[in-house]
Order: sequence, then structure tokens, then C-alpha cells
Amino acid sequence: MIKEFLHTDPSSIFNLLKSYALSPHNILKAKDFFHQIQKPNLSHWNLMIRGWSQTDNPIEAIRTYNLMYSQGLIGNNITYPFLLKACARIPNVSCTRMVHARVLKLGFESVLFVSNSLIHGYAGFGELGFARKVFDEMSERDLVSWNSLICGYGRCKRYSEVLDVFEAMRMAGVKGDAVTMVKVVLACSVLGEWSVADAMAEYIEKNKVEVDVYLGNTLIDMYGRRGMVDLARRVFDRMHDRNMVSWNAMIMGYGEASNFVAARELFDDMPQRDVISWTSMITGYSQAGQFVKAVRLFKEMMETKVKPDKITVASVLSACAHIGSLDVGEAVHDYIRTHDVKADIYVGNALIDMYCKCGAVEKALAAFEEMGKKDSVSWTSVISGLAVNGFADFALNLFSLMLREGVRPTHGTFVGVLLACAHAGVVDKGLEYFESMEKVYGLTPEMKHYGCIVDLLSRSGDLERAYDFIKQMPVEPDVVVWRILLSASQVHGNLSLAEIAANKLLKLDPSNSGNYILSSNTYAGSNRWEDVIRMRGLMEESNVHKPSGSSSIEINVSNSSQDTCFVEAQEKIKLNDM
Repeated sequence: MIKEFLHTDPSSIFNLLKSYALSPHNILKAKDFFHQIQKPNLSHWNLMIRGWSQTDNPIEAIRTYNLMYSQGLIGNNITYPFLLKACARIPNVSCTRMVHARVLKLGFESVLFVSNSLIHGYAGFGELGFARKVFDEMSERDLVSWNSLICGYGRCKRYSEVLDVFEAMRMAGVKGDAVTMVKVVLACSVLGEWSVADAMAEYIEKNKVEVDVYLGNTLIDMYGRRGMVDLARRVFDRMHDRNMVSWNAMIMGYGEASNFVAARELFDDMPQRDVISWTSMITGYSQAGQFVKAVRLFKEMMETKVKPDKITVASVLSACAHIGSLDVGEAVHDYIRTHDVKADIYVGNALIDMYCKCGAVEKALAAFEEMGKKDSVSWTSVISGLAVNGFADFALNLFSLMLREGVRPTHGTFVGVLLACAHAGVVDKGLEYFESMEKVYGLTPEMKHYGCIVDLLSRSGDLERAYDFIKQMPVEPDVVVWRILLSASQVHGNLSLAEIAANKLLKLDPSNSGNYILSSNTYAGSNRWEDVIRMRGLMEESNVHKPSGSSSIEINVSNSSQDTCFVEAQEKIKLNDM
């Protein structure tokens, strides 16, 4: 019955085979049906090649073609594009080269669709030399030809060539579409070619290129990277279709511009959120110093059962470290352990930093020991953490272990080491480490290292040596260095050095009332009450009201001690005059 049907209704045969062949899960039915056709024609073979090219077994498309070719059918302009599509899905470029050779032999290279498929196939394997050769030898090109080459260069991260090909395309009078412009705008963003990017935005507007969701997202990202959130928002608002990427890109753009009010409004308006949405807000808050908000939002994220990734946990751990929120930090650590969050080296370093800044040194060491892989940041974090928490000897022993394991120290490592030396009171060892920075490790000391040495010498009471060290510094000392010397001079009652340091501070940082207060306290300690009053006068002349960057509590305490000091000075002067 079937055979009679096959013989008498060729149109129905083709349609039935097509319905099976073009449905990947029915490809085996198509194969059985195909074998029942006594003399399949080229259209039938093409259907089977096309069908197999769309399945998870594209090698069957090649086998089908070889069988067809062996029966004397060479194919046509429909055969080879689907054959090349199958080759593109086989992890070996040799298949594409074999079909290319057959195309050249049979003269199909002049067929536009075939050449476009060759370009796409070669580009997919990164064989851009072959792709470009096919492109250059084409007698006719369409938008697909140009896009195939542009996408190939983009996929291989050869962004300069993307812009070069687009310029040639523009000169050839071919108008780009959304596919073209996604690759071109992305290339501009990666290369930082912002003037070209702006020209591309004008090109899109002038040529009425449809801004689909992919092009819209690319433009939002491009503007967001540059802090041009108003332009990014204009694109976002004009998009007919948006996906999660659109919302996240816009939120990240507001984050880059530190506009967290607008970012949060958009975040709250999202129809749904993924881990990137939450992480973008949490990371933005943390990087902007809004640590309490970062921690609070992370708690909300946990309530919604969205699983954080390593970036999320690293950001919230950093926030916990800054506000000393040990309980939340420990909860995050427990979550990492129990929910199989990938804890890479960055998460491990964040855990060490959090525990150290919260004073939980033993837990910091445990986190350090648990890390499968450690880098210089890991060692630096735990050494510095031990030093600032009073475990100076332990920190120095750990530094010795770090060197024995062949880990090269960084500038940050030496800050921790020198700080440990200052706390331990090992002056000679500290100076030895300082000298080794440049001589042994090729690290030029920075201001913070010079400050550590001044602190090291000052703590030991060797103020003259500290002052000599300052005078020999190859860089101009900053306010921190002079403030260290002034504080130490006040503690040790060295008025002459205190005056030198105070005068330097008043020249370098005349708006900081802390410098006047330190000087006043030094003079008061030596009963030089006229100089205390003089400091008050200088402070008023400079219109100084409070220490820069201080909290309201610190300001009130400072002003209170300052006023007490000046009142005492006035009383002492009155008594002396009587």
C-alpha cells in the first residue's frame, strides 16, 4: 500500500519526508522513509543532508552526501550550504576543507550562498586566513558575506580587523544591520575607541538600524562603561524588548556612575532578578563604601533563595571586613561550605581579610590553611592581619615561610612585614627587610614603606634617627610621615622635633585641625602656653573647624580637648601675669 502511494504521489512523498527530516527527533523515521523511496532525487537527498545537519549527529550528513555523490549526483547550490553547516558542527576543520575542495572542483564557488557558508565555516574554526581568502575572491557579496567575516574576527577577538572590515563594507555602500553593529560597537568598547563608538551610534540612528535586544544591550554596556548613563537609559527606554541582560547592564551602568539611587530604583522595578542583578548591586555598594547597604542587600538575597556566586560572596565579605560584621561574615563562610559555592583564591583572600579586620585571627589562619592554592595576596593578607592584631612574631615567621615556599613578596607584603617589625620592636630586622625590597626583590619603596620605617624608629624612641631618615628620603615626605614624627615627639617630649614636624604639617595640610591640636598638646605638655594660644589664632586665621574625614563623634571629642587645652592656656597665662 505504501509503495503504491510512493509511486503514485511524488508530492506527498516529498512533503512527508520533509516533515520528518526537518524535525530532529524524527530524523530516524525520515531515514527509514527515505530508504523506501526507490529512486530518490536530488531534492530528497538534500532534505536528508539538511535534516542530519541540524541533529546531534552531523557526521551523518557527510555520510549521506558521500553516498549521494557515489551514485553520480553532484549536488546543487542548496546541497553545499547545508553540508558546510554540518561540517561547522564537527570539531575538525578538515571536513570544511574537504567540502571546499569539492566546491572548487565542481565550480560552485561562484554561488553566493555557498561562499557565505564557507566563510562562516572557516571563521567558526578561527581559520580567518581561509575565510578572508574566500571573501576576497568572491565576485558578488551581500550583507551576509560581510557579517560572516566581521563575526569571525569578533569571535577571535581581532577587534581592529572588525573595524577595518566594517569601514570597507561602508565604503562599498553596504548598509549594516543589527548583527553588524553589535560586533562593531563591541569592538569599539574593547579597544576604547570612543569617538568611533559615537560615530557608530550616529550611523545606527541615521540608517534606521533596528535596535533589537542584542544591539540595545551592547549600546547600554558601551555607554555604561563610559559613565554616560543618561544615553544608556535613553537606549533602554526605547527598547521594545528587554531581557535580563538589559536590566543588569543598566544597573551596572548606574553603578559605574555611582548613581546608586537610580540603580536601586531600577533593581526594585525588575520583573525578575538573577544572581548578576543582586551581585551588581551588592558589589556596587561595597565598592562605593556603602558597606551596611551591601550587607543588608545580601541578607535580602539569601531570603529570596538566589544562590550567590564567588563574586557576590567576595564583595559581601569585603563589606563585612570594613564594618566589622563578624557574624554576617561567619554566616557567609558557613553558606560557602554548605551550599558548594566555588571558593576560589579570591574568596579565600576575602575570608582572610574579613577575619583579620574583625580580629578573629585564628579563623583567618584556618581559612588560610584551607586554601588549596595561595597567591601573594593570600600571604600578604594573613601577614598584615597578624601584624595589626598584635601577633608580630607570628607574622614575621609566616613571612619567612612564604619566602621558603618561593612566593615572591609584593609592595603590600612589605607593608605588613614592616608593620610587624614596628610592633615587635625589631629595628635592625625591619631596616634589613626595607633594604632587601630594592636590592633583593627589585621593589622601589613607596611612601607607605617610608612611613613604616619612620614609625619603626619612632616607636623605639630613636627620634633623631627617624628625622635623619626623613631628610634622606628620595621622595618628599607626606603628611602621614610628619604626623608620625609629631606624635612620637609628643610622646617622648622632644619639643624641637615636634616643632619641626608641626611646621611641616601646617604647610602641607593647613586645613586639618588635627595638626593644630597635636601641636597645641605638645606645647601644653611643655607649659608653653603662649604657643598654645598662637595655635588657636593660626587655626582661626585658616578658618579650620574640624578634622577632614572625621566622624561627628571624633569632631566633638577633638574640639572638646582643643577647647580645654586653650582654656587651660589662658588660665596659666593669667596666673603668670599676676
